[in-house]
Amino acid sequence: MAVVKTIVTVAFILICLALTVIILMQEGKSAGLGAIAGAADTYWGKNKGRSMEGMLVKGTKILVVLFIVIAAVLNIGSF
Repeated sequence: MAVVKTIVTVAFILICLALTVIILMQEGKSAGLGAIAGAADTYWGKNKGRSMEGMLVKGTKILVVLFIVIAAVLNIGSF
């Protein structure tokens, strides 16, 4: 069981590092003065799910779920 715990711990550390990098790569969510003029209605504003920013948001959600699940498994201590 010690080998399984080591593997899960290493996976947890890699997920933590990947999550940190993806979060730092994302742009800020503040619209600034562009929200007053309606600049959010551009092509990229409407199709954020297909852009690189949309992919980063989806990746963040997936990694956060994995982070929480693995943290709960490691915290249970059943290993």
